[in-house]
Amino acid sequence: MNQNHLPYKNKEYKYILIGLLILLGLILFKELRLYLSGFLGAATLYVLLKGQMTYLVEKRKIKKGIAAALLTTVALLLFLVPLTGIAFLVVDTVSGISIDPKAIIDSVNNFVKMVEERLDFELFTPENLSSLPKLGGNILQSLGASIYSLMINSLFALFILFYMLYNYESFEIMVKEILPFKEENKQILGEETKMIIQANAIGIPLLAIIQGVFAYIGYIFFGVENAMLYAILTGFASIIPILGTAIVWVPIALSLLLMGDVGGGVGMAAYGFVVIGGVDNIARFLLQKVLADIHPLITIFGVLIGIPMFGFWGIIFGPLLLSLFVLFFNMYRHEYIPGSTAQPRVTTRMKSRKINLSPLRKPKKMENPDIPQN
Repeated sequence: MNQNHLPYKNKEYKYILIGLLILLGLILFKELRLYLSGFLGAATLYVLLKGQMTYLVEKRKIKKGIAAALLTTVALLLFLVPLTGIAFLVVDTVSGISIDPKAIIDSVNNFVKMVEERLDFELFTPENLSSLPKLGGNILQSLGASIYSLMINSLFALFILFYMLYNYESFEIMVKEILPFKEENKQILGEETKMIIQANAIGIPLLAIIQGVFAYIGYIFFGVENAMLYAILTGFASIIPILGTAIVWVPIALSLLLMGDVGGGVGMAAYGFVVIGGVDNIARFLLQKVLADIHPLITIFGVLIGIPMFGFWGIIFGPLLLSLFVLFFNMYRHEYIPGSTAQPRVTTRMKSRKINLSPLRKPKKMENPDIPQN
């Protein structure tokens, strides 16, 4: 019997199989969507550690199980423990702030009255101010839920990471088999994905830590209460291009001025503009030299999309997923739109020059789009 006419070779069976895969995938996704952050975290760590895994197994001749366990431990100590520690620090700092509804309302009322007298403008009403304690409680509850989700997904990420590293050869073969790209674009996708992950998973947290440290020094020096909390908020604000850390230190400087501490307010504003702002520009410039340069709009909208989807992890995964979307879109333009000037990449530069891109096809060469062009 001709092998080409066997039932499982027919297109109908192929489409049935694809339909079953999609259906089962949707069912599994519905049940496992809460652990999506953990899976993306494992995939991110895998890209960062795969080179070390290859070195340990193929160069140092270490058994795959031992090498995978070693690198999983490294991921725990260098990535997940610091992130979880920062998250717990935020909760501990916020929960350590005593929440007395009457004291909060009185304090805010006094501050608002002082501002209104100086600006001759009504800012809030007593009804608005009465909702502040409830808002604070909601924030603490949300933080607690985020910490729980972070811990569960961190453990899940470590579990998945170990098996991804242990089976790194078969895992990469499987990924390459299912990608609907020609070999050249598969290589570009691999390189671009690695650069995107490095820029987001390393660049964003590192920039936040640098900004937070310098901000903390300034807040302590100028006597800002809850300096640690504001330093952490400053670190998170550093992921927002253009405005960035000014979202935090400008209101702090204004509050010092309005409370009569002119020297502290002016000093805080100068420190924020010169030191915190200067460190932000220098750190971004140096990181872009070492890592890939991602367009600021991808970072902004990626964070806005990622946080509602993944919580804390969304700061990294949001820009990562949006970067991959832009990369696939550019690949489509480069591959299928005649005369397109798009290049199959999303970073503004490429660290490696080993891949030679094929010249763009011009419309006159596309006489028959069904015939593949070499």
